Amino acid sequence: MTEGRCLCGEVRVSVEGLSDEISACFCDMCRRAGGGLQMGIEAPAETVTITGPLKTHRSSKLAERAWCDTCGSPVWFRYVEGPDTGYLELSPGLFDHDGGATLKRIVYADRATGVHLKGAEIEMTSAQYEQEFPFLDEGETP
Repeated sequence: MTEGRCLCGEVRVSVEGLSDEISACFCDMCRRAGGGLQMGIEAPAETVTITGPLKTHRSSKLAERAWCDTCGSPVWFRYVEGPDTGYLELSPGLFDHDGGATLKRIVYADRATGVHLKGAEIEMTSAQYEQEFPFLDEGETP
Protein backbone atom coordinates (compact mmCIF):
# COMPACT_ATOMS: atom_id res chain seq x y z
CA MET A 1 0.00 0.00 0.00
CA THR A 2 1.33 3.42 -0.96
CA GLU A 3 0.05 6.44 0.99
CA GLY A 4 0.09 10.05 -0.13
CA ARG A 5 -1.40 13.47 0.50
CA CYS A 6 -1.81 16.91 -0.99
CA LEU A 7 0.13 19.98 0.18
CA CYS A 8 -2.28 20.87 3.00
CA GLY A 9 -3.03 17.26 3.97
CA GLU A 10 -6.80 17.56 3.46
CA VAL A 11 -6.76 15.06 0.55
CA ARG A 12 -5.38 11.62 1.41
CA VAL A 13 -4.57 8.91 -1.12
CA SER A 14 -4.05 5.18 -0.60
CA VAL A 15 -3.03 3.01 -3.54
CA GLU A 16 -2.53 -0.69 -3.90
CA GLY A 17 -0.78 -1.36 -7.18
CA LEU A 18 0.83 2.00 -7.92
CA SER A 19 3.00 1.76 -11.03
CA ASP A 20 6.74 2.30 -10.75
CA GLU A 21 6.69 4.47 -13.91
CA ILE A 22 6.15 8.21 -14.26
CA SER A 23 4.86 9.69 -17.52
CA ALA A 24 5.31 13.33 -18.46
CA CYS A 25 3.19 15.16 -21.04
CA PHE A 26 3.90 18.47 -22.74
CA CYS A 27 0.71 18.77 -24.83
CA ASP A 28 -0.94 22.18 -24.76
CA MET A 29 -3.71 21.18 -22.34
CA CYS A 30 -1.36 19.45 -19.89
CA ARG A 31 1.06 22.38 -20.01
CA ARG A 32 -1.74 24.82 -19.14
CA ALA A 33 -3.22 22.61 -16.41
CA GLY A 34 0.12 21.59 -14.90
CA GLY A 35 1.98 24.88 -15.14
CA GLY A 36 4.47 23.62 -17.73
CA LEU A 37 3.91 19.87 -17.89
CA GLN A 38 1.69 17.17 -16.44
CA MET A 39 3.23 14.14 -14.72
CA GLY A 40 1.43 11.02 -13.60
CA ILE A 41 1.85 7.59 -12.06
CA GLU A 42 -0.74 5.14 -13.32
CA ALA A 43 -2.94 3.04 -11.04
CA PRO A 44 -6.17 1.12 -11.69
CA ALA A 45 -9.01 3.26 -10.30
CA GLU A 46 -10.39 0.37 -8.24
CA THR A 47 -7.09 0.18 -6.29
CA VAL A 48 -7.20 3.86 -5.27
CA THR A 49 -8.94 5.31 -2.22
CA ILE A 50 -9.12 9.10 -1.95
CA THR A 51 -10.62 11.12 0.88
CA GLY A 52 -10.94 14.86 1.28
CA PRO A 53 -12.24 17.88 -0.61
CA LEU A 54 -11.74 17.20 -4.33
CA LYS A 55 -12.80 19.30 -7.28
CA THR A 56 -12.92 17.86 -10.78
CA HIS A 57 -13.01 19.39 -14.22
CA ARG A 58 -13.87 17.57 -17.44
CA SER A 59 -11.00 19.12 -19.39
CA SER A 60 -11.88 17.42 -22.69
CA LYS A 61 -14.20 14.82 -24.16
CA LEU A 62 -11.51 12.24 -23.27
CA ALA A 63 -10.48 13.14 -19.72
CA GLU A 64 -10.99 14.91 -16.42
CA ARG A 65 -8.58 16.38 -13.89
CA ALA A 66 -8.92 16.60 -10.11
CA TRP A 67 -7.28 18.75 -7.43
CA CYS A 68 -7.58 19.50 -3.72
CA ASP A 69 -10.30 22.09 -3.21
CA THR A 70 -8.40 23.57 -0.26
CA CYS A 71 -4.79 23.99 -1.48
CA GLY A 72 -5.10 23.34 -5.23
CA SER A 73 -2.62 20.46 -5.39
CA PRO A 74 -3.15 18.33 -8.51
CA VAL A 75 -4.44 14.86 -7.63
CA TRP A 76 -5.24 13.03 -10.87
CA PHE A 77 -5.70 12.97 -14.59
CA ARG A 78 -8.25 10.35 -15.65
CA TYR A 79 -9.40 9.17 -19.04
CA VAL A 80 -13.19 8.89 -19.15
CA GLU A 81 -13.24 7.55 -22.72
CA GLY A 82 -10.92 5.40 -24.77
CA PRO A 83 -8.55 2.52 -24.11
CA ASP A 84 -7.17 3.90 -20.81
CA THR A 85 -10.58 4.28 -19.14
CA GLY A 86 -10.43 2.87 -15.64
CA TYR A 87 -6.95 4.17 -14.83
CA LEU A 88 -5.90 7.24 -12.88
CA GLU A 89 -2.64 9.08 -13.47
CA LEU A 90 -1.86 10.26 -9.95
CA SER A 91 0.40 13.25 -9.33
CA PRO A 92 3.86 12.01 -8.25
CA GLY A 93 4.05 14.87 -5.75
CA LEU A 94 1.35 13.26 -3.62
CA PHE A 95 3.81 10.58 -2.53
CA ASP A 96 7.08 10.75 -0.63
CA HIS A 97 9.93 10.11 -3.08
CA ASP A 98 7.41 9.94 -5.94
CA GLY A 99 6.12 6.63 -4.57
CA GLY A 100 9.36 5.00 -5.71
CA ALA A 101 8.49 5.60 -9.37
CA THR A 102 10.92 6.90 -11.99
CA LEU A 103 10.46 8.77 -15.25
CA LYS A 104 9.71 6.27 -18.04
CA ARG A 105 8.10 8.21 -20.87
CA ILE A 106 7.73 11.74 -22.19
CA VAL A 107 5.00 12.50 -24.71
CA TYR A 108 4.82 15.63 -26.83
CA ALA A 109 8.55 15.88 -26.10
CA ASP A 110 9.01 18.26 -29.05
CA ARG A 111 6.86 20.84 -27.22
CA ALA A 112 9.07 20.90 -24.13
CA THR A 113 10.54 24.35 -24.61
CA GLY A 114 12.72 25.52 -21.77
CA VAL A 115 12.32 22.26 -19.83
CA HIS A 116 14.52 19.25 -20.48
CA LEU A 117 13.90 16.04 -18.57
CA LYS A 118 16.51 13.30 -18.50
CA GLY A 119 16.28 9.58 -17.95
CA ALA A 120 13.15 8.65 -19.89
CA GLU A 121 13.40 5.46 -21.93
CA ILE A 122 10.64 6.59 -24.29
CA GLU A 123 10.28 10.04 -25.86
CA MET A 124 7.50 10.61 -28.36
CA THR A 125 7.00 13.67 -30.54
CA SER A 126 3.55 15.13 -31.13
CA ALA A 127 3.29 13.38 -34.49
CA GLN A 128 4.34 10.01 -33.06
CA TYR A 129 1.90 10.24 -30.17
CA GLU A 130 -1.03 11.42 -32.28
CA GLN A 131 -0.48 8.62 -34.78
CA GLU A 132 -0.76 5.97 -32.05
CA PHE A 133 -3.14 7.34 -29.38
CA PRO A 134 -6.38 9.34 -29.11
CA PHE A 135 -5.72 13.05 -28.68
CA LEU A 136 -7.41 16.43 -28.83
CA ASP A 137 -6.36 19.74 -30.25
CA GLU A 138 -6.20 22.51 -27.63
CA GLY A 139 -9.37 24.16 -28.91
CA GLU A 140 -11.51 21.02 -28.58
CA THR A 141 -13.95 20.87 -25.70
CA PRO A 142 -16.02 18.15 -24.02
